[in-house]
Amino acid sequence: QVRLVESGGGLVQAGGSLSLSCAASGRTISGYAMGWFRQTPGKEREFVAAINWSAQNTYYGDSVKGRFTISRDNAKNTVFLQMNNLKPEDTAVYYCAARTAYGSLGYFEYEYDYWGQGTQVTVSS
Repeated sequence: QVRLVESGGGLVQAGGSLSLSCAASGRTISGYAMGWFRQTPGKEREFVAAINWSAQNTYYGDSVKGRFTISRDNAKNTVFLQMNNLKPEDTAVYYCAARTAYGSLGYFEYEYDYWGQGTQVTVSS
């Protein structure tokens, strides 16, 4: 069983930056692809970014490409999401997720097996 805990959310002005962390416990995530998703009330969970086990491959949703960076530190069992040039439309609850299946990155919610409880990011205009 993997437990994921996100942190780093908060309130920031448009154009600002935030750095989210996802700390895993219970099992090493070094062999898993990891992802970040976000959700606003009344909408489906949206893919944000994913990274493979070695950090050699990353993928981003179109709405965050060029502004967000996903990274990981397997020694610390932690995944990060650096968010720059934030926009009000980035306001959401951000979730970290682990994909245990071997192979490609996951881009859809159903491809992930473990989820954190989420952290709120609010961007004011």
